[in-house]
Amino acid sequence: MQIDNMNTAASPVLAPASPSQPREGMISEPASTDRSTAWDSFVENTPETGFMQPSWRVEFRNYCGFENFGITLTDGNDIVGGAVVLKYLCSEDRCFYYIQDGPVLPGDPLAAEAVFRAVLEDLEDRRRAEPHVVSHLRIEPRWLSLPGFVSGFRAIPPLADIYLEARDTRCVDLRPSEAAILAQMKPKGRYNIGVARRHGVSIVEDNSEQGLADFQNIYEETATRKGRKAKPPDYFEELMSLLSRARRGSLFFAEYQGMRIATALVVYFGPRATYFFGGSRDIHRQVMAPYLLHFEVMRRARALGHEWYDLWGIAPANEPDHPWQCISVFKAKFGGVEVRLVPTLDYVYDAAAYDCYVAEQRDSGDTGFRDPLPPERTLSPGGGE
Repeated sequence: MQIDNMNTAASPVLAPASPSQPREGMISEPASTDRSTAWDSFVENTPETGFMQPSWRVEFRNYCGFENFGITLTDGNDIVGGAVVLKYLCSEDRCFYYIQDGPVLPGDPLAAEAVFRAVLEDLEDRRRAEPHVVSHLRIEPRWLSLPGFVSGFRAIPPLADIYLEARDTRCVDLRPSEAAILAQMKPKGRYNIGVARRHGVSIVEDNSEQGLADFQNIYEETATRKGRKAKPPDYFEELMSLLSRARRGSLFFAEYQGMRIATALVVYFGPRATYFFGGSRDIHRQVMAPYLLHFEVMRRARALGHEWYDLWGIAPANEPDHPWQCISVFKAKFGGVEVRLVPTLDYVYDAAAYDCYVAEQRDSGDTGFRDPLPPERTLSPGGGE
């Protein structure tokens, strides 16, 4: 693909504005809506990205208090790549840039390299004009291996700090028949689905206020049991409001004897349906409700035309003591394939500011903190260290 004319589109959400305007958000002007729609369509039809790049996600992050800007690159009238970029303020004078599920690049390697370099150049121009010191750029592209044109980034270990997403997951192929999906599961997974059915467990979808309240209760109970900090109710209220309006998500529950005992918040985007949040109560565990819950979510996602069910997060390979090991064993019973994406990657702009960021994360009390790898130990294009 020959890119003759790359332009950065002037959208309040999806393109850079002046750094003197630190808070950018969704507006209702028709032109902005058209650009957002075009961007969302482009992202949804690009395999190597995910649900953290479309415009509804930007609106959600705005609600959470994060600044953002966007970069769209065009070839004529066609969008060929870009990124929604979050800006996290670490202190009054320091920040970093964060691209989740991106940058979004075209499939052609030469065009992908051109778009990637254009994104980095735009970010460099922006950070030089920033009122804050930008310590680093963090990216989390859905790449299985590092492209040859990417260099100078530091690989960030899983759970190194709070500003990263899972890079290892398990996905179940929903394209075969339901019988084939069951057949590829581990025997224990199929058996437990049958156990739940014999006990009369039922699965319901409920996005009402009551459903949201039930989800929050089960989610908080699970977080407490696992020793994790739960997100507040307004986080899920806003998330589900946006997902429901965009028709991109739903809440599912497993019910037993009139009680909701397991739940899943599922996001629909492109070819994937993703299990984003969930939990289960510590009672009636013998009825194996979570197994039937996830199988019925798969059936629903398949009926909607999605090709994969992403179970969202498993322990990294060869880490048997990882905090996610138990949930990884549970997810493995559904079969599917392990997906090992390249790690979270940091490109350091200001070494002193980055050292401050790393020190703050180390001092945060997170016992799982591990220092980022230096540039010379980042991933090679072949995918290995």
